[in-house]
Amino acid sequence: MTNIGDDIRLRAAPDDRQADIYGEDGSIRSDFLAMVGAAIADRDVLFLRQSVARLHESEMGDLIESIQPEQRYALVRLLGDDFDMTALTEVDETIRLQIVEQMSNAQIAAAIGDLDSDDAVYILEDLDHADREEILAQLPFTERVRLRRALDYPESSAGRRMQTEFVAVPPFWTVGQTIDYMRDEEGLPETFTQIFVIDPTFKLLGTIDLDRILRAKRQVKIETIMRDTNHPIPAEMDQEEAAQVFEQYDLLSAAVVDENGRLVGVLTIDDVVDVIQEEAEEDLMRLGGVGDEELSDSVRETSRSRVPWLLINLVTAFLSASVISMFEATIEEVVALAILMPIVAGMGGNAGSQTMTVTVRALATRNLDIHNAWRVARREAGVGLINGMLIGTLVGTVAGFWFQDYHIGGLIATAMMINMFAAAMAGILIPLLLDRAGADPAVSSAVFVTAITDTTGFFSFLGLATWWFMSG
Repeated sequence: MTNIGDDIRLRAAPDDRQADIYGEDGSIRSDFLAMVGAAIADRDVLFLRQSVARLHESEMGDLIESIQPEQRYALVRLLGDDFDMTALTEVDETIRLQIVEQMSNAQIAAAIGDLDSDDAVYILEDLDHADREEILAQLPFTERVRLRRALDYPESSAGRRMQTEFVAVPPFWTVGQTIDYMRDEEGLPETFTQIFVIDPTFKLLGTIDLDRILRAKRQVKIETIMRDTNHPIPAEMDQEEAAQVFEQYDLLSAAVVDENGRLVGVLTIDDVVDVIQEEAEEDLMRLGGVGDEELSDSVRETSRSRVPWLLINLVTAFLSASVISMFEATIEEVVALAILMPIVAGMGGNAGSQTMTVTVRALATRNLDIHNAWRVARREAGVGLINGMLIGTLVGTVAGFWFQDYHIGGLIATAMMINMFAAAMAGILIPLLLDRAGADPAVSSAVFVTAITDTTGFFSFLGLATWWFMSG
């Protein structure tokens, strides 16, 4: 077996020497993948423990996604207790389920017992109810209660994302008592930046940052140096809204409270970063009509997620075709119209997509609301008119020279201006109306905007042409 020290460049890292497994393009190096694959085939546990088990969980996740599907569980099995289950929170859901389904419930229970509660919930929430209950039954009572409480909160809520391990002390303790408690208590989280102050019923009273504790004298009472809690997060709050609170107030962590104001967990910035990435990806995927699709999904699953949106678009395509059929006689008389029609509809669709993308993102980040909607709508109307005149003039000039008919050039220029203005207005008004109606604008906007730009483009161009040529 090749010596890993000869084949993998080492880089300095705090308290450790970590293999640089990534190439210049950001993907895992092919030679490292080959060595891992060979080690799995040869059951070389020593190599895997020395070169793979010490990877960071995010690197382990990238490695699992990069190796062959049949090698994934084999790697987990060979590493045994040295495999960090946290790595499964870094991979696609499909891959995670494929690996977990090959593990016994006893193995899963033993593995997640060492995880932070938020990571354990992330793995458990995708399992069947019966398997989940069997796994929870094998955990210590306190841990089982914490995980069940987190799993009872709605999916994509702050309660599902929170970590139930935290440091909480009563207000009458001194700084010295608090420091001694943090030194001696074994059940505290490995890392934390805040200490929460609670009353006997666990109602949240305030917080203290660790730097404040370190600067205070031992005899000082906690209640004299605590501050009001910065923006506690309701456990039922949607995770995207919680992420916006973190972004707005530059938080590193925040207390999570139930409906009675009692402390139930803490939300940390590492989880919020994951939420922001997930929500951004979700909005982008929905705008493209591909739902919750992942790269690891099978052909059948991918096809099934895309077909509904294609069928909806097919309906709008027939709507556009019906508009064209109304002007069949005009098209037969002036064949150039059939050649130029896709330009009008296509440019309108592109303009509408630009406005719609900006609007949906602004709604998702709460930058667009009732107070500035009219101002933004007026701006988009102006942009639509200006771009329509510029693009329409350009296309009209080209079409006039192409077909040696300035009438056709004028018609397509006018239709282009009308359609691009309509596209701009549809791109902002449709997402606003859907959001006001309680629907997700990221899911529905594209279909309606496409339908409007196509029908408006065809109707304006062919309608103007019918009026001009038939009346003349």
